[in-house]
Amino acid sequence: MPEESSGRRGEGDVDAVFFNTAFQYRACANGIDWLRCAAVQNTVQSIDRAFDIIELLSHEPKGLNLTKIGTLLDLHKSTVHRLLSVLKNRGYIEKEETSGHYRLGPGFVELASLFLNNIELKTEAEPHLRQLSQVTGHTVFLATLQGRDVVYLDKVEQFNSLRKYSIIGQRRPIFCTSLGKALVMHRPAGELRDLLKDVTFEKFMPNTLADFDALLKDLDVSRRRGWTADNEEFEPNIRCLGAPIFDYRGIVVAAVSAVWSAFNPAITFEQTAPHVIEAARQISLRLGYAKFRAESSTSAS
Repeated sequence: MPEESSGRRGEGDVDAVFFNTAFQYRACANGIDWLRCAAVQNTVQSIDRAFDIIELLSHEPKGLNLTKIGTLLDLHKSTVHRLLSVLKNRGYIEKEETSGHYRLGPGFVELASLFLNNIELKTEAEPHLRQLSQVTGHTVFLATLQGRDVVYLDKVEQFNSLRKYSIIGQRRPIFCTSLGKALVMHRPAGELRDLLKDVTFEKFMPNTLADFDALLKDLDVSRRRGWTADNEEFEPNIRCLGAPIFDYRGIVVAAVSAVWSAFNPAITFEQTAPHVIEAARQISLRLGYAKFRAESSTSAS
């Protein structure tokens, strides 16, 4: 006698939409494709259910127990337990042992702080990015470091363009970009070696740095002069000059760069550097960097 269905969604369920004509056709034509599609569908389904749990608990300051979560979301206990375990291990959910209630964890505080800091950074940086672009006539970028990648936060040009938004969120390597070098130029060699230990120094251009030792030498020169350079190291005919941005703790949290074409020999790194350094300095002041603030007070007195 067939078992009765509980009506609840479980880990083994596959949404009806999965069994549309297109998927059935592919399943018949190629069993491997069917398996891949099933795996993708199950992964997406798990992610969707994880967010259901997060959104539910966001409205429950005192938390909910496993059974209540399953009831409200129409999910089996095994599914809820599996997803809660993953979220708990990552710090996004915590469990009150006495009551057995689950609630949002400190992982979300960290994510929210990073998000808010980026909003503040962009707000404080924007007028100085525009000023830098106006003074130099160059395209200007703002970026931060996420893991081992440079991530673009903003772009300012001399003319308005929808292309501005195509770069925001994109990632670039550290070792061959002026922004990447500026973001790590003040890190100790050991820390930097750990950060880049699994990074392949891909030869994008003839001028791309060959290895970690070459990068260390480049950063040593950069620290002494206060700015970093990308002399056609990532893209052909593109030169970039970057400088680090410090926050109130004296930590490099972002970098600014100016970009121009190598076809214009009249533009040099030396003439561009003071403007980029000043923009980075002004943004750092707005973020509360005490050293620059003290220097400003001394020069004014």
